[in-house]
Amino acid sequence: MTSLRGEGGPRYRHRPGVAAAYATIAVDRLTPVIGAEISGVDLAAPIPDAQMDELRRALAEHLVIFFRDQRIAPIQQLEFGRLFGELHLHPAAPHEPGHPELMIIQTDAQSTRANGEGWHTDVSCDEEPPMGSILYIKECPPQGGDTLFASMYAAYEALSDRMKAYLEGLRAVHDGEPVYRGLYANLGVADKPNYPRAEHPVIRTHPVTGRKALYVNAGFTTRLLGVPSDESAGILAYLFRHMENPLFQCRFRWRPGSIAFWDNRCAQHRAMWDYWPHRRYGNRVTIKGERPV
Repeated sequence: MTSLRGEGGPRYRHRPGVAAAYATIAVDRLTPVIGAEISGVDLAAPIPDAQMDELRRALAEHLVIFFRDQRIAPIQQLEFGRLFGELHLHPAAPHEPGHPELMIIQTDAQSTRANGEGWHTDVSCDEEPPMGSILYIKECPPQGGDTLFASMYAAYEALSDRMKAYLEGLRAVHDGEPVYRGLYANLGVADKPNYPRAEHPVIRTHPVTGRKALYVNAGFTTRLLGVPSDESAGILAYLFRHMENPLFQCRFRWRPGSIAFWDNRCAQHRAMWDYWPHRRYGNRVTIKGERPV
């Protein structure tokens, strides 16, 4: 595991701020740096403007927010996503019949892989990657199947000043071709002629919070631009390992009716497939984002 200790103690120490109280929702933080469970809201019912404002604020402050004991129909999940922006269509994954915006998340005894097994940022290979994703799990295994989330703010802030200076201004290639080609063949999904490929800054500034975050991931990022290939491989290997530090993470244990809503611009996630041959099933709605800067 990447060490964060140096002369004078840890390089990364979370400095908690004093957040204003919430009036319409209850917020229970999972860790000091990422994650919060939200209660006091029914996502199947109309959401008042004041409560929507607080949900947006909670997402910005905690990067990923969780809801328990929700019972929502597919159209309600789509409507909730649209409250945050136009919906994104996944370039490869299967979707529910008649609802191209409603991605199927399913793993069972016949599966050869599970969605999101490695650390990644959703569809970062798009020119305008998604702003966020809303995952609703309807069926869970008896044990296992947790999802881990990691703060890329914390990962950036823990870098040395020299590494930050090195990465500033660098861009990286994010390529969907090696990820998506043949990925869903076992589900009968035909490949497309090509898949997205984009170049993004290694350090991006969040459009809402103004904070800097690392924006490379082991799922899609293939190389740094403007440096030799061996240097690119070495730096990316270091960053991918650095991002996995447990100090930057929270872990969510699913139950049927649980929802996770993560900010794709400043958080990565990884799904644990430790429950074979049991079944896990749900749907994901993804919200369009903007070009990273």
